Amino acid sequence: HHRHWARFQHLWLAEQAADLAALAAAGGVRDAAPRANAILAGYAHYASLPNSDNVLGPSHLFFSTYLESIWITNYLGAATLLRESDLLEEEAAVVVNGVADEAAGVIGEFNEGFSNRQTWHNAALAAIGVWFEDEELAGRAVEGDTGMLSHLAHGFASDGTWHEGENYHLFALQGMLTAIRWARSAGVDALGDADLATRLFSALRVPMLTALPDLTFPARKDSRYGVSLAQPMYLELWERGLGVVGGRVPGAEELGGWLRALYAAPAPPAQPFDSWLYEAGMEPPARRDRSALSWSALLEMMPALPEFQPARGGSVLLPSDGYAVLRSDDRYVGLECGEWSGGHGHPDRLNLTYHADGISWLPDFGTGSYVSPDLFWYRSTLAHNAPRLDGVSQQEGDAECTAFDVRDQWAWVRGVWGPFTRTVVAGPAYVLDVLELNAATERLVELPWHLDGGEMQTSGSWAPAALDDAFVSDVERFTPAGAGSLAIRAGRDGRTLTLHLAGGAELLRGSVPGAPGATARRTCFLERLRATGAQLVHVLAAGEGAVRGVRVGANAIEIDTPAGTEVHAATAEGWAMRGPSGEVRLGGVILRRPDFEPLVTRNRPLVEHATARYATASPSLDGSRDGFPGAPAIHLDHEDQYRRSEEPFAGPEAFSASAWLAWDEDALYLAVEVSKPELLFRPADAPPLRFDNEVDDIHSDGLQVYLAAPDGGSWGVLVVPEAGGGIRVHSIAGTSASSAEVRGAWEETAAGYRVTLALAPAFWDGIRLERTVAFDLIVNEMRPGRERRAGQMVWTGGGGWVWLRGDRQGRERFGVLDLA
Repeated sequence: HHRHWARFQHLWLAEQAADLAALAAAGGVRDAAPRANAILAGYAHYASLPNSDNVLGPSHLFFSTYLESIWITNYLGAATLLRESDLLEEEAAVVVNGVADEAAGVIGEFNEGFSNRQTWHNAALAAIGVWFEDEELAGRAVEGDTGMLSHLAHGFASDGTWHEGENYHLFALQGMLTAIRWARSAGVDALGDADLATRLFSALRVPMLTALPDLTFPARKDSRYGVSLAQPMYLELWERGLGVVGGRVPGAEELGGWLRALYAAPAPPAQPFDSWLYEAGMEPPARRDRSALSWSALLEMMPALPEFQPARGGSVLLPSDGYAVLRSDDRYVGLECGEWSGGHGHPDRLNLTYHADGISWLPDFGTGSYVSPDLFWYRSTLAHNAPRLDGVSQQEGDAECTAFDVRDQWAWVRGVWGPFTRTVVAGPAYVLDVLELNAATERLVELPWHLDGGEMQTSGSWAPAALDDAFVSDVERFTPAGAGSLAIRAGRDGRTLTLHLAGGAELLRGSVPGAPGATARRTCFLERLRATGAQLVHVLAAGEGAVRGVRVGANAIEIDTPAGTEVHAATAEGWAMRGPSGEVRLGGVILRRPDFEPLVTRNRPLVEHATARYATASPSLDGSRDGFPGAPAIHLDHEDQYRRSEEPFAGPEAFSASAWLAWDEDALYLAVEVSKPELLFRPADAPPLRFDNEVDDIHSDGLQVYLAAPDGGSWGVLVVPEAGGGIRVHSIAGTSASSAEVRGAWEETAAGYRVTLALAPAFWDGIRLERTVAFDLIVNEMRPGRERRAGQMVWTGGGGWVWLRGDRQGRERFGVLDLA
């Protein structure tokens, strides 16, 4: 972290070199060329910088390969502009050759599949291929299994969406456009195929469809909160995109109308982005124009924007992504469905967002800093306006949009996740929201409402209460003075929103973190009840007096308005509303899941099996194998079980492990022998590493052990040997484990060390009666001279990379342990 400043410095320098080279090559400013050459030549030390202790992929200059890739596309952009203009000095050319050659190996080694980061890897490898006129390297970057064309065809879904949310959608688009430009230099017209050109246009267009009325993008999944789409980086994105699809795709001029709207908006201060730092340190203008952009835009933008007036945004469903937007004038309502998207996804199925009158009343805050502990708050269900079951964040699973229709001034959407169905009906004056539970057994249902500044309009009193969450404080329970619905009103800047609740649930409120980066906390309301079947009904109305009351009957919902009572009911065809102005029927078209291949395959076809033998006498648990069966049940000694960092698997003689398993009525017993020439256990009193949101002890020799919990979650612990034969145990965040449920010891062996453990989770009785449990074992490897672990052996295998794993292991990867 003390070297973090260099990240933006290197990225900015490469951008400046390219801008200087463009001035010299295209602008006739010849005295810019010497400075550009000097920046390029200044990286003569590139290969000597250590490629170790990285956070995400091999890299010399940064903590990750994708940053190296962004940097070198600008670096080689500068070099190419100078070379093609006969302005590249010999000294700089020699350095560029060395840098490009080394970077090709570093970047090419780390393939990230269908990650947004791989779009930039492809761009970098294509750039290096062009620089060296290396047809094979350029072909791999463009036509490989996870190359540019594959990303364009399969990374962006048929509706144009990228699976990791708006923030990474836009970032992947930048990488894609950069790769397309370098491919064109290599003689490949990626958009010569009409279908691919249309797919790129859809990807460029979809942020227009989901943009909030204030021209920010919704902070879905791991997105920044409150980022304007009028940022100069995004202006450049659409300028470049229009430049490459204009004239190829019918209707592409719509992007010109969108750009005109963004240029007309007040200019937001330029935020620092890895891929765009041109305005760093500058004061924003009142309005931006096309001259504010970089050399990249200059090479691709149209001479003039098309004259096009974009249609006012309407309600839309993105079928592949599963996101529905219901729009009316300045009101925006979003419902989150779709596939569980893994890494950058959030447990936010059926999350509701609401924006009206220029205010985000029910926001999705996305994710703040990855290096702040509040990351775990923003990645929890409780931080969203989404249902939570049995007091824990949602487990992995897809939500399906089952109905969507727009008619007259009304629109509706229905989504299903697990035992929940959420129906949202938007009309001219209000939004009706109905959450239903259908479960076989009694469940605890909780629904948060992040309506900041809300005050109870219903008479009653608040009393202290409890809610088990580290981020929530000052919890109170509301007791109404009488029967009927409840009303909460929020006000800001002379505008109001009233939330009416009619569902019979108890109501809590508490203090929770505010928007990412904000120090002030917010008030969150929470409905809570236990039931097998339940219906929670809500009405949201902006302004004063739009809704006077709500009642729920056996078959209908009645909403009192100044014009009279409007009656809502589900029908066989969908939804119907009958009121003083007439009747509206919304279609109940059942939408099939789109025929789209998943972007990331998370399930491995093979499942590891092992057997634990019954112990007639409990093992000694003194670091010896006394009491354990004679033969090991698990071996960790193959390359496909090793997750590496910068260095590949060195072989079983350098690092391997075996494990013995036993059980009795009290516990599961585990003995793990690790073969490793040098033992590196992190001392308990070592200075803190301050590494992101990681437990320091993963950067040590030690073990991670996981069991499947009966509630659908996981039980996991991290174990590190300590001086004197004892062990240090951490319960893994997000699991139900407690360090008190583990005891054991360790001892040094001729080949390495051995740890013996007794694991006694609270649900052990259920496991031993079932005689089977999902299980996994991971052994961490530390090496001398490193700050971060070098790798880990994983029983259930899969190989891959250790970066960003932390102490997590997905339950879907566990093997099966039988109790014999």
